[in-house]
Amino acid sequence: MGMSKSDIDQSNARVRQTGGGIPRLLEIMSRLRDPDHGCPWDIEQDFSTIAPYTLEEAYEVLEAIEAKDMDNLRGELGDLLLQVVYHAQMASEDGHFGFDDVVEAISTKMVDRHPHVFGDESRNKTAEDQSRDWEKLKAAERAKAQSNSVLDGVAITLPALTRAIKLQNRAARVGFDWPHVDQVVDKLLEEAQELSQATDPVHVEEEFGDLAFVMANLARHLGIDAEAALRKANQKFTRRFQGIEDALAARGESFSDVSLADMDEIWDDLKRAEKARQHQP
Repeated sequence: MGMSKSDIDQSNARVRQTGGGIPRLLEIMSRLRDPDHGCPWDIEQDFSTIAPYTLEEAYEVLEAIEAKDMDNLRGELGDLLLQVVYHAQMASEDGHFGFDDVVEAISTKMVDRHPHVFGDESRNKTAEDQSRDWEKLKAAERAKAQSNSVLDGVAITLPALTRAIKLQNRAARVGFDWPHVDQVVDKLLEEAQELSQATDPVHVEEEFGDLAFVMANLARHLGIDAEAALRKANQKFTRRFQGIEDALAARGESFSDVSLADMDEIWDDLKRAEKARQHQP
């Protein structure tokens, strides 16, 4: 049975209620998905079609954080929150769970995982102590969920670099880790040598994967956020490559007019100029 005119009027009042908080947002989402009065595009969506937007919004939140753009961050966090509400609305329609169940689940998890804040345990612990306690709690959760591996629960769909770090962190918590960074560097050199000796495409791909995995491990041992470091490298490459484009345009030239050596020369000039700016007081 569809919404009556009275139902629609009441819903419209909630939708337009400035300062209505989460209830207002939930009402908006419910109306967008209403089969009789909602938005045709929103009605057609399902979990699989919305999932890419969820991932995209998470990355846009990260971009705003890295740019230290608080106004943009406010908007991007709202976009990300909408994704949670969207998935919860679809789950509710299918009889699985609702938004309140999502909130209850994460609230219970946070309380259970922080007995030193919400329970009787002492807060006087080192970061290493906290990590050990966290792993014990995670192990108990995996046992309750009948998970057998320390690595269970690391999402397969994560970006490969992020998943590599998470897998390595999980293994390190139970002692499966190199104790010194020099050992990781030695392994890195070993994997680079194996890659250089690989011949067939399948073997080359395998050895490249091994090398990338060790690079992720090296970042972890150095205390570097591997994803952030690679994003910065991408930004630097983009900036310098576009600098080559600008320099050629200023000379009335294009890439077809110059050699690789010419492009390398411009690249080196840009690099020197950047370093000089970085060392200015």
